[in-house]
Amino acid sequence: MTNNHNRGTWNNKADFVIALISYGVGLGNVWRFPYLAYSSGGGAFLIPSLVSSVVVGIPYALLEVSLGQWMKEGGIGAWNLTPLFKGIGFANLIIVFFGNVYYEVILAWSLRYLYDSFSYELPWKSCSNKWNSKCCSEELLYGKSRDPISSKNITKTEPLLIFDNNSISECEKRLDPITEYWELNVLGISKGIEHVGSIKPDLLFALFLAWLIVYFSIFRGMKNSQLIVYITATMPYVFLFILLIRGLFLPGSIDGIIYYLKPDWPKLLEFQVWSDAGTQVFYSYGIGIAVLVALGSYNQFNHNSYRDVIIFTISNSFTSVLSGFVIFSVLGYMAHIQGVSINEVAEEGPGLAFIVYPQALSLMPFSPIWSVMFFIMLFLLGLGTQLVAAEAITTALIDEYMPYFKKYINCKYTKEIVSAINVSVSFICGLPMITNGGMYVFQIFDYYAASRTLLFVGLFECIAIAYFYGVKKYCKNLETMWEFKLGPWLKIMWVFATPFFTLVLIVFTVLTYEDLTYNRTYKYPHWALMFGWGLSISSFICIPVYALVKVFITPGNLKERLIRLRTYQFKIHQIGLGNPVQNVDRKIMNDYEKSLDENKNLIITTFDENIPVGDFQNCSTSEDDNGSQFADSRTIIKP
Repeated sequence: MTNNHNRGTWNNKADFVIALISYGVGLGNVWRFPYLAYSSGGGAFLIPSLVSSVVVGIPYALLEVSLGQWMKEGGIGAWNLTPLFKGIGFANLIIVFFGNVYYEVILAWSLRYLYDSFSYELPWKSCSNKWNSKCCSEELLYGKSRDPISSKNITKTEPLLIFDNNSISECEKRLDPITEYWELNVLGISKGIEHVGSIKPDLLFALFLAWLIVYFSIFRGMKNSQLIVYITATMPYVFLFILLIRGLFLPGSIDGIIYYLKPDWPKLLEFQVWSDAGTQVFYSYGIGIAVLVALGSYNQFNHNSYRDVIIFTISNSFTSVLSGFVIFSVLGYMAHIQGVSINEVAEEGPGLAFIVYPQALSLMPFSPIWSVMFFIMLFLLGLGTQLVAAEAITTALIDEYMPYFKKYINCKYTKEIVSAINVSVSFICGLPMITNGGMYVFQIFDYYAASRTLLFVGLFECIAIAYFYGVKKYCKNLETMWEFKLGPWLKIMWVFATPFFTLVLIVFTVLTYEDLTYNRTYKYPHWALMFGWGLSISSFICIPVYALVKVFITPGNLKERLIRLRTYQFKIHQIGLGNPVQNVDRKIMNDYEKSLDENKNLIITTFDENIPVGDFQNCSTSEDDNGSQFADSRTIIKP
């Protein structure tokens, strides 16, 4: 990256789009989309997915990327464009922090599996390991008995009699080797969140190593991590295609793919299918967590990020569909070997990544090789997302609080120190998730902290830009920045379609809410659920609280306060003063009446229509405001 007014920019145009792909193409594409597709209409699910990408994905992604690029600020400072809604930035920061805390635990699990994959025989192939219980049965893995316990064909839920030292004991539930490896060896899972237990040393080392990799990738900014970002953006595709080719040659793989793609057209009439499609796009694109804003802020002012966002959305959707072929080709093989239906082995989330797919890999010849490839791919997918998300926090904090950092840190290693604090705090907060009761804590964060609130934050983003700042004015800003005319569809999306669709998703999410459970059996205690709701509220509440506080402390009557809070605050370099990209002559300032307010900010109170596009015209009160209650709004430029 090169420095431009003490702020880095991408070295070349490809860096930005690669960073977008590295961030957006993640675990959700592999372990959530394929399951949603087969359960929501198969090939027919592609229609609501495409519509959701156009109505929700692209508009939100363009809004956040363009906001960061226009303001040249991270996730907090970018919302100085609408000061009353700056709480959105703080809500974004809290959500991405919670997401980083539990997302890194997934990387630790991946490293743990990767370590055990370097073996002659995968440890989850048999029931002869020290962690296996007497209820472990390889029959559930191979579809035929390989253990001396039982030779009859029985189901997973049927009680199993265990003979031991001439005594008979009954297992309430039979477990396959991979489930016992996951729950008893990797997690060491307890009976519930009430039984936290101790930290598992192997996961502690894996979590520390994962955060160490993240830190040394971002501690000097995006320039230092660009090589790693290129790797995390491209290498997963290599492994995906290798696994796909291998999967297509397995018996039963075609049945799995047919099961994945077979359209069920009546499903399109179910609102649940459209809700799943919209929510998946929302999560997959990483909307509402400040990362896209941070990435856009490193663009050159006139960079065509509109084109890059379209490329990003296409690659994201392509990866989701490709992952479905990879997953279901192997699940078809697994169902063929076990003699069961595919719907009995299909799963989503951690259950797919750490139980079902490793189980399928163990049935292949040379299974350790395929296991190593899969978990390297899984780790790289997660790492690419995590690098950019962690950098988003550091960027937002430095952009917003640099004066304080200069005052109290005051050294050339500010970036390194802030990154270290970010990583260290996240590591400490993740420790409860690697205890014996850690899986229950992980699920609370996943279910409450960094998922549901994204819809609310996204809705307020649309309201802030389209209705408070003004969609016409913002589109003029973007036309100045991108140097081409925008069609009407973005205005229609931001004003009507996108917020309406988001609101519908919110309503449906509320109406269909169910209390969190683990494995559909364990019910969380009331205090744990309240803790989860506290995590959700802690981010979203920033928006109304910040707005109310700003209205309360701003001097003047209500109308004057709203006018002040609608005043657009820009730094000089953000509108072109001294910016070589916009090539603004400082003599232009002589055409303006200049004064300083009580905060020593430069106030431009007149407007010269002769100033060329790209200088100041988009920072002044627009003609759309003439005659409105905000017509007296002023533009403040921070020197």
